Amino acid sequence: MEYPILDLKETGKRIKDLREESKLSVEDVTRFLGDISAQSVYKWQRGESLPTIDNLYALSKLFKTPIDDILIGNRERDEGPSLSLFI
Repeated sequence: MEYPILDLKETGKRIKDLREESKLSVEDVTRFLGDISAQSVYKWQRGESLPTIDNLYALSKLFKTPIDDILIGNRERDEGPSLSLFI
């Protein structure tokens, strides 16, 4: 079984795609998130870093999508084992 790992580049691309689909500018995102810089949003979009959990939660509300739809891993979401396999 392969350990799931987040793909920073694909997650960044997803954040950018969601922002553009929502017709929001980077400035709109920074305004919604409050004390975040535009540079941070650009770093997320380039896959250089990930938003904090708080920011992921806020992005999910802004883009009207679950956090799972923002994060992209190294394998398909539905292929992963459920927690019940480990209990």
